[in-house]
Amino acid sequence: MQSYDMVVVGSGPAGQKSAVQAAKLSKRVAIIEKAPQLGGASLNTGTLPSKTLKDTIEYIHGLSRRGLAELGAALTKQLTLPDLMTRKDQVIKTEVAVITNQLQRNHIEIIQGTAAFVDRNILSITRSNGNVDHIHTSAIVLATGSRPRRPKEIPFDDLTICDSDSFLRTTKNPASIIVIGGGVIGAEYASMLAAFGIHVTLIDRRTQMLRFLDQEIAQALDAQMLHNGVTMRLGQEYLNVALNDAGRPTVQLEDGETVTADMLLYTMGRIGNTDTLNLPAIGLTTDQQGQLPVNVHYQTAIPHIYATGDVIGFPALAATAMEQGRLAACHAFQLPDAHTIKVIPYGIYSIPEVSLVGLTEEELATANVPYATGRAFFREMARGHISGDLHGFLKVIFHRETHALLGIHIIGAGATELIHIGQSVLTYGGTVEYFVHNVFNYPTMAECYRTAALDGLNRLHIPRSQ
Repeated sequence: MQSYDMVVVGSGPAGQKSAVQAAKLSKRVAIIEKAPQLGGASLNTGTLPSKTLKDTIEYIHGLSRRGLAELGAALTKQLTLPDLMTRKDQVIKTEVAVITNQLQRNHIEIIQGTAAFVDRNILSITRSNGNVDHIHTSAIVLATGSRPRRPKEIPFDDLTICDSDSFLRTTKNPASIIVIGGGVIGAEYASMLAAFGIHVTLIDRRTQMLRFLDQEIAQALDAQMLHNGVTMRLGQEYLNVALNDAGRPTVQLEDGETVTADMLLYTMGRIGNTDTLNLPAIGLTTDQQGQLPVNVHYQTAIPHIYATGDVIGFPALAATAMEQGRLAACHAFQLPDAHTIKVIPYGIYSIPEVSLVGLTEEELATANVPYATGRAFFREMARGHISGDLHGFLKVIFHRETHALLGIHIIGAGATELIHIGQSVLTYGGTVEYFVHNVFNYPTMAECYRTAALDGLNRLHIPRSQ
């Protein structure tokens, strides 16, 4: 029986980083992956492919913003949805090679098979040919990720009625699509497909999408999605989903309306991939979503068994999963300089993008924190006119008395890149004056920080050189 210092189950972002961190500490490490190729859902069916699809669509959509509407329309007519998937496949292939090389050069053993617990230190590995091996380890990181929820009442055929995984494999080229679910995944797909010219109907039982966002930003996103052609059916329960005689999906809503389209994409919820681990053998239990509870060090109820990434639930971001995996490995081997994650940026890869770091106005008002805000609208920036993005804006939130930065909220092209400037200032406890006293390249969208800071200070009637 082979023995390792650490075994990582799952090769997504959390698994990769925990394995590499342990290897950098000169530990003998193995990573187990049941899928045919490395990368987990993030690389193969989630983060990377959907963002690649969005990036391709945004390039075409951006032609209209830049006064080249006829060229953008011509490209849209020539391209099909399967055409766009080709670029996604190229990116995945490249990234799989990068990850494989990274693991191999760190001398991490890659084991293909399905892992299950025999006891708290021994895992069985079932190979694709049915053979079963056993390995022993001192520490385990469960980074098994998640999969889309597939309710029994939804007649998935993974061609016309898809979840967010099978949608990326479809060969259909729809003129219209129904998206059920107004969470992050639903909002991203609804907005990007509408920007590509597909008629989108978004259905969600909630009256508002993405309620964790600053409400001003959420309302701006709603407005932009409507402008791009998304039909919203919010506050609506679906009663039935079926294929009609023409093979088109139909959704019956509680208000009596029936919505029909060429395709349907179901994006309501994800389930942790824990069902094949044989957790009862070691006394671990999950919640109804298949997720494992952990402490601040990402330890489960069994101290040498850690869990990271989607399998522990919120925030379920690739970026946070990477850091969780690294920190779990640090703790497992008593690395003294490990730190806790304090400031997390969130990115929603919709069209337009949304990104935030820190607190919202609503959270600060609830906590009775005195705050002030300042805004910079992209239409005020030279770079905004160059790029044609005139509807976005950046909002800074800071303490009314100390001027300490409390939050940054952005909607518009490049928001997920632009957020990191604010993240740095927030992480190190800076004040809004940082943006006033520093020079930003011209013309850039980064200038928004200075404009927003000046706007906020001016609202407090504090004289500042402009």
